[in-house]
Amino acid sequence: MADDWAAVARAINERAAELGLRQRDLIERSRLSKAVVGELTRNAAARRRSARTLEALSIALDWHPRHLSAVLAGQQPPAVGEPVHRPDEVPARLAAIERELRELNSRLDQWRGVDDQRFAQVSTTLAVLAESATSKGERGAGQ
Repeated sequence: MADDWAAVARAINERAAELGLRQRDLIERSRLSKAVVGELTRNAAARRRSARTLEALSIALDWHPRHLSAVLAGQQPPAVGEPVHRPDEVPARLAAIERELRELNSRLDQWRGVDDQRFAQVSTTLAVLAESATSKGERGAGQ
């Protein structure tokens, strides 16, 4: 299905009217240029826009960030509370998660080694104390 920029323009204009927003308000809220907002609201230049542009307008209109992208593609827009998934970010995020897990595992291995050493030290100390107490008890009983 071809991009439906007319549907995007209708959605923006209807929502802005519903919220009582003027074009100036949309410009301020979205931080987009007057030219870009004007072209989109009038469907004056049906050219490719970045996903971030549509996201900024969606958020300015109190919609889910992917709302206008879905309208453009002729899909059902996501509900406001739905999580935002960016397929292009998934591999990078997975790599970051894997790095973090490797680091955490390394730290755990270090702690395990330290804890094993401490456990051995505590066990030895307790054994010495127990032996000392037993020796004192035997000496005290023999007097």
